[in-house]
Amino acid sequence: MKIPAIETNRLSLRGFTPADARFALGIWNDPEMGEYLMDEAMETVSDEYLRQIEQLGEDEACCYLIAESKETGERIGTCSFIPEEDGAVYDIAYCVHKSFWRQGYGTEMVDGMIGHARSQGAKKATIFIFSENPGSNAIARKFGFRVVETKVKKKRGSDREFLEYKYELDLKTVSPQFA
Repeated sequence: MKIPAIETNRLSLRGFTPADARFALGIWNDPEMGEYLMDEAMETVSDEYLRQIEQLGEDEACCYLIAESKETGERIGTCSFIPEEDGAVYDIAYCVHKSFWRQGYGTEMVDGMIGHARSQGAKKATIFIFSENPGSNAIARKFGFRVVETKVKKKRGSDREFLEYKYELDLKTVSPQFA
């Protein structure tokens, strides 16, 4: 799903291109950065899988984005959203490269996606976060997301189990440009 870039104070959340695939895989397949993602990190990535990742920008259901510094053009992280229930609910996700952790970029990415969801008429936003992920849980609470469901989830490709929170935010109650 393609959209115009979402602009925040420091970031441009722009559409995913084939040239972003290796950057995204570098985050998602890193054991530390991908610890709280659903898929287990892969030791090797096949050419076929790389080609699939290169095509994420063409996905019809999910909007894959790259968070890029407006000042330097450097890629900061990845994010995405899936409009559900005819656009009434936006399920958001994000991941920040570890060289940019603890600098407010996760908050800014979430703020940009919430603002976009609101501008499209969404009524709620959801986000799924493992209970052991302190940074993302803090961001969700900062915006006023509330846990509406918990489930034990098994990380794909491993025996690790996590308690996963489903957070929900009523977009009529949060102000835009939180960050």
